[in-house]
Amino acid sequence: MTISDSASEQPSSPDSNRKLEPLKPIRSNSAGWIRGVVFTALFAALFIAFSAIKFSIGISPVPITLQVLAVMLAGGFLGAFYGFWSIAIVLLLTATGLPLLHGNGGFSLIFGPTGGFLWAFPFCALFIGWITDLLLRNGQTRTMSVYRYIALAVAIYIGGLISYIGGVPWLAYKLDYSFAKAISVGMTPYLAVDAVKAVVAALLVGALRPAFKPLRRGSRN
Repeated sequence: MTISDSASEQPSSPDSNRKLEPLKPIRSNSAGWIRGVVFTALFAALFIAFSAIKFSIGISPVPITLQVLAVMLAGGFLGAFYGFWSIAIVLLLTATGLPLLHGNGGFSLIFGPTGGFLWAFPFCALFIGWITDLLLRNGQTRTMSVYRYIALAVAIYIGGLISYIGGVPWLAYKLDYSFAKAISVGMTPYLAVDAVKAVVAALLVGALRPAFKPLRRGSRN
């Protein structure tokens, strides 16, 4: 037997018989980010539109608007990250002078008597998005019980109250009010209205949030 014959009779290794597998494409995050940007812009536009609907009340310099409802919906539908930025971007653009809120803009609005409420809105959306994720993490929103709807409404309401943490002290500072007076004119008249907004937001989020699941899933991939 020659050396070449012995070499040809050696058993082939398993690796030599293994077929080359095609390379799997690397999953891209671009689709999720594009959806995120689109829906962020959508809810930013909703926030701008709702800010134009306002009702002045004689006892307070703070008007009743639908801004808080837009913030609640942004957090509830988009989650913490996109919800935060959908509101924050509007405020940043408003600070540059664009008349996006009530037809006004600039530092005079952002740092005016109601500025503290505006600064707090992104954090309201952040909290609402986070707590909504916890309450609806199983995704069974279409079969939610009444108790879960109530829990969601309460959580959203608490998230909306965050705006008063920044709004009331800043209102007192800018208008030289006592803290008690700032609460009486800048918070107390709006609590019942905010509760109604929270209920509306909970009903909408609970019923329609499944339509936004591809956006949320894509953002994590």
